Amino acid sequence: MFRSGPSRQRAGGKADDVYLRELGYEPVLTRRMGPFGNFAISFSVISVLSGCMTLYGFGLGSGGPAVMMWGWVAVGLMVMLVGAGLAEVTSAYPTSGALYYQAEQLGGRKWGWYTGWLNLLGLLGAIAGIDYGAALFTGAFLNLQFGFVPTPGKILAIYVCILALHATLNLFGVRLVSILNSISVWWHLAGVALIVGVLATVPSHHQDPSFVFGEFVNDTGWSSSLYVVLIGLLLAQYTFSGYDASAHLSEETTNAQVSASRGIMRAIGWSWLAGFVLLAGLTFAIQDYTATQATATGVPPAQIFLDAIGLAGAKALLLVVIVAQLFCGNAETAAASRMVFAFSRDGALPGSRLWRHVDARSGTPTRAVWLSVSAAAVLALPSLYSPTAYAAVTAINVIGITPAYAIPIYLRVRNRHRFQPGPWNLGRWGVPVGVVAVAWVAFVTVLFCLPQTRPDSGLVSVTTFNYAPIALLVVLALASVWWRVAGRDYTVPAAADANSGMAKIQEEVV
Repeated sequence: MFRSGPSRQRAGGKADDVYLRELGYEPVLTRRMGPFGNFAISFSVISVLSGCMTLYGFGLGSGGPAVMMWGWVAVGLMVMLVGAGLAEVTSAYPTSGALYYQAEQLGGRKWGWYTGWLNLLGLLGAIAGIDYGAALFTGAFLNLQFGFVPTPGKILAIYVCILALHATLNLFGVRLVSILNSISVWWHLAGVALIVGVLATVPSHHQDPSFVFGEFVNDTGWSSSLYVVLIGLLLAQYTFSGYDASAHLSEETTNAQVSASRGIMRAIGWSWLAGFVLLAGLTFAIQDYTATQATATGVPPAQIFLDAIGLAGAKALLLVVIVAQLFCGNAETAAASRMVFAFSRDGALPGSRLWRHVDARSGTPTRAVWLSVSAAAVLALPSLYSPTAYAAVTAINVIGITPAYAIPIYLRVRNRHRFQPGPWNLGRWGVPVGVVAVAWVAFVTVLFCLPQTRPDSGLVSVTTFNYAPIALLVVLALASVWWRVAGRDYTVPAAADANSGMAKIQEEVV
């Protein structure tokens, strides 16, 4: 399926920085990430020990084991197609701006502008979802260890501390980020193997395969089983997001036209396999379904550990999960900050001159890092008032970032005759894969704007409302207003124009 295209190929001997100049940007970030590091950042952001674990409780009530297991298989297949379409376009345009730069080159300024704002919403929602999930699991660990009561206020305080940690780690440069991501890969794989191995061998009782792969549970309040099945896909679709991190770090990756594309595909593939094994291991080990859902720890996987292997073992496995989630959030902070930097470099954000600053010592957009974690902190504030806020934050991630994946793929299909593929491409499969990918993205975008739970009164209230579409509309409205105010300052250089738009950020590197 994958072969070399007719142009823009590394085979011609063009160095990464030379090609970046042809795309219109002067290299200012430090290029110290290798192919494995590029794969590792997307694998770390996908993080089955974050997405699968934090939304496992949601899955228990939204379709139950059957939807979790078969939904994972189906969604994983569709995401492989979306990832392939995105990887093909990334090979042609390996820049930190990634999706919005690709959309700009293939469709024009407004396509790039709105893609960038959607991508930014999704990335910031991802930081919020990942780190808030880590806060929930940290609260569960403290509950088991010290009797800590995980109230919304306390969880939010832990969340802010985690954000500060990730901001600090990202200030030291891409080399440290790459090292941590490489460790993260092995931690995730070993962690999944350890959790599944322990849960498979220690408990004396396991669920039957018919339960794991066939039990349907509907605790959403909705009467339509089909609706519940579709809503239940959120667990898998949320977990399978963030693989654009490989594209956002491409200006810091060697052999970027190939490494970033391979990083996307390998991250999705390995996550697909590891996630299936993890979900099966957890579900086979459930001892009491109702007690698992109503756990005092606040996170059902902790109760599964507790019931299956006892207090000491549960705390040990929780620590494995928490560390994996911290790796995940750190990687997502790096990806989001590069998006903020790139979008500011092209004049798209309010205060762009401030956010495109690059620290000369670390080669890192430090101010973009702080902006990213600050915005993520704000996104989680509704968790103080609404029990459905966390699911809404994860949906914000999905409906923000997933359409942003589809836009450059759609434009590549629509403008297929003038698209110049890079060395990693789909050949004649590019168009059919792209069509299916865009259709899937349109489907899940509509799906996750819908209410996820139905209150007893039958009327959606403040506490059960899905805030994700509101966040989406606010961002699109902000993007529209800001386009009228500052759209004239949004200047993405044309590909192959090595002299346009490069000097504007030189004075920012201090």
